[in-house]
Amino acid sequence: MGTESESMLQLAAEAFQSKNFDLAADIYECQLAGLGDPGSRQELMVRRADALAFGGKFTEAFDVYRQASEIERLGPVHLANLVEYLSGSIRRQDRGDSQTPRRQEVLAAVAAGCPALAATGLGYEDFSCRICLSFLFEPVTLPCGHCFCKKCLERERKERERPVICKECRDSSRVADVQTYRVNVVLSNLLAKWFPVPHQAGRLRREGNGLYAERKMEAALEKYNQAILIAPTDHILFSNRSQIHSSLKHYEKALSDAEMACRLMPHWSKGHVRKAQALVSLGRTEEALREYLVCLSIEPDCRLAKTEAHKLLSDLLAPVTDQVPEHISDYSNILSLRAHIKNSINTPLETLSPISLSSESSLAFTPPAPEWPEGSEVKGEGKLAVGRLDHCCLLKRKRTSVVEEGGHERSGDRKRAKPEPAGVTETLSSVVGDVMDPTDLECSLCMRLFYEPVTTPCGHTFCLRCLERCLDHNPKCPLCKEELSEYLVQRQYCKTVIMENLISKYLPSELIERQKIHQDEMAELSNLNKNVPIFVCTMAFPTVPCPLHIFEPCYRLMIRRCMETGTNCFGMCLGDDLKGFADYGCLLEIRDVKFFSDGRSVVDTIGRRRFKVIQHRERDGYNTADIEYLEDVKVEGVAQLELQSLHDTVYDQALVWVNSLKTEQKERIEGHFGPMPGKDSVLQTSPNGPSWCWWLLAVLPLEGRAQLPFLALTSLKDRLSGIRKVLLFMAHSRHR
Repeated sequence: MGTESESMLQLAAEAFQSKNFDLAADIYECQLAGLGDPGSRQELMVRRADALAFGGKFTEAFDVYRQASEIERLGPVHLANLVEYLSGSIRRQDRGDSQTPRRQEVLAAVAAGCPALAATGLGYEDFSCRICLSFLFEPVTLPCGHCFCKKCLERERKERERPVICKECRDSSRVADVQTYRVNVVLSNLLAKWFPVPHQAGRLRREGNGLYAERKMEAALEKYNQAILIAPTDHILFSNRSQIHSSLKHYEKALSDAEMACRLMPHWSKGHVRKAQALVSLGRTEEALREYLVCLSIEPDCRLAKTEAHKLLSDLLAPVTDQVPEHISDYSNILSLRAHIKNSINTPLETLSPISLSSESSLAFTPPAPEWPEGSEVKGEGKLAVGRLDHCCLLKRKRTSVVEEGGHERSGDRKRAKPEPAGVTETLSSVVGDVMDPTDLECSLCMRLFYEPVTTPCGHTFCLRCLERCLDHNPKCPLCKEELSEYLVQRQYCKTVIMENLISKYLPSELIERQKIHQDEMAELSNLNKNVPIFVCTMAFPTVPCPLHIFEPCYRLMIRRCMETGTNCFGMCLGDDLKGFADYGCLLEIRDVKFFSDGRSVVDTIGRRRFKVIQHRERDGYNTADIEYLEDVKVEGVAQLELQSLHDTVYDQALVWVNSLKTEQKERIEGHFGPMPGKDSVLQTSPNGPSWCWWLLAVLPLEGRAQLPFLALTSLKDRLSGIRKVLLFMAHSRHR
């Protein structure tokens, strides 16, 4: 029997997951019939109620929830699905509401009632923080390149007790303790210059927060009053002033400010939390529950809203004997969770006084639309049931028309995006355009317009290439000398997005000119015949690995440029006392680079082509050269047969010498250069000749000056003859 019951419960869970909520509810009802244990009975009743709610039968579901609470008070674990369903209903219907005015329209209405607001600039889309949705104040740039208010990042870390996740790219892998990141100096100064009014409001807000932390409520309130006078469309100011009013027990004023915050920014979760807290203080618990659910529809992970919603629902569902608070009326009133989410911005804003923007005294109560599986129907009820449920749907929105300018009504079609108010966009563009000075966006290192700007954790911004060149010499910030070792070792420099966007939008001609300069430089650096970078160090040979330890600043720059241009190549030559480096060398290809925190790196390279130096040069501290590449001269007929015979003979001699080495020597050689290559199937296929020849030259105990002539030879016959002489000498020396 137990096994059969478990199978049925498993079937019910699967039905719920596949959105067959009627089947799940029926199975749970059948299982309840013969169940006597109160604990198990309550659990099944909650599951059945969940299925009924998700199936659209909310009135019936609520009765079952209430019956379950009579066994024992419902906790968060019991109410999790109900809260998810209610907040999800709000979210789905909010997306489908075709006639909700957007924030820009609300702000435009405000501006129409107060033309002076145009001077402050409305809707700082290009200069806003994605966390608070307000004007960037004290912007901090994360390693991913996105900017947020410093206070917002600190609050995120404190409230969520987990690593900060970028709201733009969802990256958290490289975000260390946000307290180590400083304000972006260039961006902060630019915003203060371009938008002095919101910047001043931000300063007043910061001062008010400091006074609030010191429990100087009246002084903090005065700071916020001043800030709101100069920035009456900043929802953050109203939200924070609401908290101050709550601390002073001015709950009506707290509610009024919270409502204003919700009107200005309807989809900002914290505004709804503030409103809910004020409503709880006023004893309006049902309305507070609605606000917490709206908050969860916007931000499902908000722990405070989830905790409070669970608590209020638990109170609402508690039996009368559990001393339900008097302000909680009949449970059916919970079905009012509706028109509210947009109700706050549907009311015309006739004045900027927050006192006149108080909450509506009553809200329309309608239940939610059921989340039906595709192609399913209500079993046994048909279309009449669907119609009744549609009438009772929780959170169903009223279809009210939006009155446009000139008094004309519009039924609205969300498919066509509503443009931003022209005045808003024009005001922002004109404000920035009037005060924009290209010198404001110049790199302090190259004194040119920022190109690929990156911001260090200490808050200073440079061109990417300029910063890298400075870090080649010293792992510290070029301006404040802060240690950047960890930043250096990551080598994952991300461009500061807002800075790039500003330059692209407001300085397009200057950017095009700057890009041309960069492209010309890259074209010059990527030429593998002229001004090829030369590493003066040791002998290198085609097809043979050549690992390098890079520590000198000039070679750090050289290696990085090779990688930036995409060639991944540079020349290797022996040093020369007269010319600086030898007349022959080998082109190396970079296969991998490992960086260290002090700027050093280990570069894995392999030889590719031989070259002859035509012209010795120098660039930015390292050597360069104009070169021409060398190829072996091919032979045919009798000469080819003789060459093949000589090749086979020398190869066998080489194999004898390699096998005569001690085990330790052989292992060390193979660990560094790999095993000796085999014979090529076609002798003259490669322009460099057989690869085993170069491998052997690399491992033979010869000085560089003795190896260099082999690199210059273009006759395979001469090279093989030379190698045979060396092998004969080695064999003769051993026998002696």
